[in-house]
Amino acid sequence: MHGRLRDPPPTWINAAARTRHGGQDDTGDGEMSGTGVRPATAAEGPAAAEDGRVLLVVAAIAAAFLLFGLIADRPGVIATGLFKILLARDTLITDYIGVGGMGAAFVNASLLTLIGCLIYRIAGAKMTGGAVAALLLTLGFGLFGKNLLNVWPIIGGVWLYCRVKGERFAAHANTAFFGCALAPIFSEILFSTTLPFTVTLPLGLATGLVMGFVLVPVAAQLFKAHMGFSLYNMGFAAGVLGTLVVALYRSYGFVPAPVFIWTSGNNLWLGVFLFLIFAGLAAAGFAMDRGALGGVRTILAMTGQAPTDFIGAAGLGATLVNMGASGALGTAYLLVVGGDLNGPTIGAIMTIVGFAAAGKHPGNIWPVMLGVFIGTLAKPWNADMPSLQLAALFGTTLAPIAGRFGWPWGIVAGFLHSSAALAVGDLHGGLVLYNNGFAAGLVASVLAPIIIAFRREKPDAANASPPATPSGTAR
Repeated sequence: MHGRLRDPPPTWINAAARTRHGGQDDTGDGEMSGTGVRPATAAEGPAAAEDGRVLLVVAAIAAAFLLFGLIADRPGVIATGLFKILLARDTLITDYIGVGGMGAAFVNASLLTLIGCLIYRIAGAKMTGGAVAALLLTLGFGLFGKNLLNVWPIIGGVWLYCRVKGERFAAHANTAFFGCALAPIFSEILFSTTLPFTVTLPLGLATGLVMGFVLVPVAAQLFKAHMGFSLYNMGFAAGVLGTLVVALYRSYGFVPAPVFIWTSGNNLWLGVFLFLIFAGLAAAGFAMDRGALGGVRTILAMTGQAPTDFIGAAGLGATLVNMGASGALGTAYLLVVGGDLNGPTIGAIMTIVGFAAAGKHPGNIWPVMLGVFIGTLAKPWNADMPSLQLAALFGTTLAPIAGRFGWPWGIVAGFLHSSAALAVGDLHGGLVLYNNGFAAGLVASVLAPIIIAFRREKPDAANASPPATPSGTAR
C-alpha cells in the first residue's frame, strides 16, 4: 500500500519536473496563498455557532486522514516514518509517502491540521471560506512539504508582526497558515550539511521569522497586481519573497540541491478514500441544508474573483456540496489522464476542495484544466508528467478568469499556465511550495489587464484596494 517510487524523469526534462507546485505546487496553494479574502467582521461573518460548525467539518476531514493513516501502517512504522518526515529537506518535490510511508504521511497531515484548527479556535478567527482554504491547504501540503517541525517559524513571524502592529492574530491567521509555503526554506537551512547545527538552527529560525513577519504587507501589495484573478495570492507573494531569499543565499554559495520523490501504484486505495470524502461532504451539505441545490446555483453563478466567500454567500451546506463536486472533478481529471494519486497530487486536490469554499466551482475550473491539457498536446511531454499533473490541478487558481470573462479565456489561461509553471521553479530552487501559485500570479497579472483592455471594462476588484487586513489571502 506504500506504492513504488516512480523513476525520475529523463535529465532533459528533470528541471521542469522539479517545478511543480507543491505545489503550489498551492496548493492549493495552496495554496496555494493569499486569496485576498478579507477577514470577516462580526457583521458580515458567520455567527459563532456557524464558525464552530465550519471548524468541525474541517476537523472531521482531518480526522478521516488520521484514521486512514492509522489503518495504513502499524504504530511503530508510523512513528519511524514521522521521524523521517521531520528530517526531510522538503524541496519540491518531496512526497512524504515515499519518505515515511503512507501511514506517517497521513498522520503528519492530519495532526498538523488538527493543531491548526485548535489555533483558529483559541485565536477566535472567523471561519470564512478563506479560513477553510487555509486549513485544507495545510492538510494537503502536510503530505508533501509541510510538517510538524518546519511551519512554526513562519507562523511565529506572523504572530510577531501582529504583536508589533498591535493587531489580533485572528485577523492574520489565514496569512500565517498560507505562508507556510515557505517552510522548506527553514528545513533546507536547518539540515544543511555545509554548516554546523549551532549555526543552521538560529539562522533557519531567524530566516523563517523574518519571512513570516513581512508576509502580511507583501501579500497585500501584490494582490493589486492580479486583481483577484488568481486565488493563490500567497503563492504569488511567497514566490516573490522566496525568490529573493533564495537569491540572497545563493550569492553566498548556498545552493539547494534538487529533490524528486514521487510515488505511484496507490490509485485504487487512495481513489476510494478520496471519493468517500467527497461523497461525505456532499451528503453533509444536503443534511445541513435541504435547499443546498439553490445555494449551489448561487455559487455556480459567481465568478470566483477574490475576495470571495461561498460560505457567506450561499451557506455552509451548499459550500460543502460544491467542495465535494469540485474535488471529485479534479480527481477524475487526474485519473483520466493516467496520473498518480500520491502526496503531491492529493495536496493539489485538497487545494481545490479548500478553495471550493472561496472561489472555485466546477463551472470555472474545468476550462483551466482543459487549457493545461491542451498545452500538453503542444509540448514534448504528456499530461501524466508529474509537473503537468500538478499544473492542471493547482492551475485552477486561475478559475476567476474563466468565471469573469468566459470559458474560452479560462482555456487560454490554463494553456499559458502549463508553460509558466514549468519555468519559475528554478527561481526559488524548489523551496516555495506554491510554485503554481507563483506562476499563476504572473499569468493573471499579465493576462487579466489585456482582457480588460480589449473588453473596455473594469473588473470588480480592479480599482479596489486589497483587503485592509489580508488575512483571507490564500494560497
